[in-house]
Amino acid sequence: MTYHLAGDSTVAPAKPDELPMTGWGSYIAPVVEAPVRNLAYGGATTASFLADGSWARLLDGVEPGDTVVIQFGHNDQKLPELASRGGYTANLRGMVDDVRSRGANAVLCTSVERRWFDGDRVTPTHGDYPNAVRDLAHDLDVPLIDLTVFTTWLYEELGAEASAALLSHFAPGEHPLWPDGLADDTHFREEGARRIAAYVGRSLRAIERRDGDGPAKGSQLVS
Repeated sequence: MTYHLAGDSTVAPAKPDELPMTGWGSYIAPVVEAPVRNLAYGGATTASFLADGSWARLLDGVEPGDTVVIQFGHNDQKLPELASRGGYTANLRGMVDDVRSRGANAVLCTSVERRWFDGDRVTPTHGDYPNAVRDLAHDLDVPLIDLTVFTTWLYEELGAEASAALLSHFAPGEHPLWPDGLADDTHFREEGARRIAAYVGRSLRAIERRDGDGPAKGSQLVS
């Protein structure tokens, strides 16, 4: 069984010259213990992924029993024609239908949140898009990994200062591409990408009921 990833830069493989900036899709293979094809790329929307042939190329490699993980929204929300209850969800619905027609399993993800703090709380930046994905997953009976909730919790749990280490914050002179420094609260450093990947991977294992076949250990513990 193979996992296939469709999404934007927050999912995409690292560009060698941009490391340690990278998407979470680069790090889920050790968690799911299966091959991963990551076709996500920077700037992708549901529409561009369909129009430029990326979706067709992904589907060409999908076999019955595979899983396709889909996370879009960061860039869709910038385009009026991809409104949360319009082109965006229409495209996602079509993707789920395509996956199912191949005997494979679709998993929808809400977008990872941007690390925008207001005091001790993270400001939601995705508007209705996460709710649209949640509603679509319910309507289609598709598993959902709520990365908006998880990343919001993660940033707030760590706090405004410590959570910056998960994102692409570079001091002046630290990275050759950004000699004057960078404070990017959308794209992950490797440390952050690994944290998100661990959550996605464990969520996929739970969706597949992969870790519940051993004996319960409760009787061996003192309550």
